[in-house]
Amino acid sequence: MNASSRTLHRSCTAWILVLVAASTGLAEDKAASPIRHSYLVMGGKTAIIGEDGVARWEYRGGTRDGFVLPNGNAVLAWSDRVEEVTPAKQVVFSYTRNPENAEIGTVQRLYNGNTLVTELGKRPRLLEVDARGAIVHSTPLQPETDNAHMQTRMARQLKSGNYLVPHLLAFAVKEYTPDGKVVATLRTDLAELGGRPAENWPFTAIRLDSGNTLVSLTHGNKVVEFTPLGAIAWKVTNDDVGGLFKDPCGSQRLANGNTVVGSHAANQGISMVEVNHDRKIVWTSDHPLAAGVHHFQILTTNGRQEPGVPMK
Repeated sequence: MNASSRTLHRSCTAWILVLVAASTGLAEDKAASPIRHSYLVMGGKTAIIGEDGVARWEYRGGTRDGFVLPNGNAVLAWSDRVEEVTPAKQVVFSYTRNPENAEIGTVQRLYNGNTLVTELGKRPRLLEVDARGAIVHSTPLQPETDNAHMQTRMARQLKSGNYLVPHLLAFAVKEYTPDGKVVATLRTDLAELGGRPAENWPFTAIRLDSGNTLVSLTHGNKVVEFTPLGAIAWKVTNDDVGGLFKDPCGSQRLANGNTVVGSHAANQGISMVEVNHDRKIVWTSDHPLAAGVHHFQILTTNGRQEPGVPMK
């Protein structure tokens, strides 16, 4: 990551500053007040929810992945297309899935300004798309299944230029080079996690600054942090959160070390849970717009923007 990219991703956008001001009035001492977040949710609904619980922005539902960008726009993925949308809901970038494939699973704006897209189906692949929507690079994937819906989900480009790709039915998170070579694999069907019967399907995989990888395991109803050698460094399960994990798809590691987990199968009640390193619940959301959340992005905490590149 070059210095200009780091500065860009760490900058405070005017839109988020307005959101914070409207949500909180004034920043409070986080140690003296409950945790409050503003956040983007994607799933049955697509919305930005302020720290006061008021929806600040809504867009077309059915989204699978996305980010609020440093320029204040949102880049979003549906099963058939990707769009970059302004706060005024103007589409300024789009990519439509190739008809030979069945679904799109990923969207990520890259440091070079291009956009990463995952297509699932007969030709599972990672695509790098330029600002005109043209494909400039393609990386073939090895999902080990023809079931398009279960091939992969939240792929991400690493700082090295490689890609981190969770493959659900392969019970594996694979690291690919741009030419499609697998250079590392983390297994999620470990015996100490319940083996394959536990259905620990990897959905979101996050490479942490420590070199460890945080993985949300959908039907396994747990989130696990793995060392580079595949050992378990940390985990949180339904036993820790009183059964609140219901098909956890999206997850995010915050700058303070806490982990937020979204439950896609929670169609009502609590659908997002934040735990600290001791696995204690410190924040939850039961917002109706977050019901059935597929992925999300925490934007602010108690009036302060979440710093750095989102780890989600």
